[in-house]
Amino acid sequence: MLDGRYPDTGQRKMFQIALRHGVPAGLFITLTMIVGHHVTGSENANSGQVFGYLVMLVALSVVFVAVKRYRDEKLGGVIGFGRAFLIGICISAMAATVYVSVWEIYHASTNFSFYDNYIAAELADAETAGTSGAELEAMAAEFGEMRSRLNNPLFRIAIALLEIFPVGILVSLIAAAVLRDPRVLPAQTRR
Repeated sequence: MLDGRYPDTGQRKMFQIALRHGVPAGLFITLTMIVGHHVTGSENANSGQVFGYLVMLVALSVVFVAVKRYRDEKLGGVIGFGRAFLIGICISAMAATVYVSVWEIYHASTNFSFYDNYIAAELADAETAGTSGAELEAMAAEFGEMRSRLNNPLFRIAIALLEIFPVGILVSLIAAAVLRDPRVLPAQTRR
């Protein structure tokens, strides 16, 4: 400790794994969604949500890769459910932090126009589908209320976390359940 170096603790290693895998995953998710939004010009909630969650699943598959690599290289091919799940959660938390941060920067740089465009598109879709009168007005009022809540950064951050973190939990659970069995994708011995 006196020479300025710190021992390589389990928490430090976990943080390094989360940084190495979570940051690129979070950037990939956010930037792919932003580019996809601009390329398609679509504000449609259904297609955007499906695309967004598919991108999240693809990017968070890095959890599976990271847990397997850690199991094989650091633990000799055997890992318990708890440790595998913890690695997955750490990576997911880092990806979620990056996701929220990049979205906040993007929304601020575009003067939060995404929300206004989204609401206008949803109301136009409802009108095209035959919604009119009091029902359309109620829908507009509900969107207006939601839009005013989105002015609160804590609310925006909570919503963004609720978009990505459950996907990370699911992927982490699956990776931990599958990879705790050393017979699944066993470590390759080097010759």
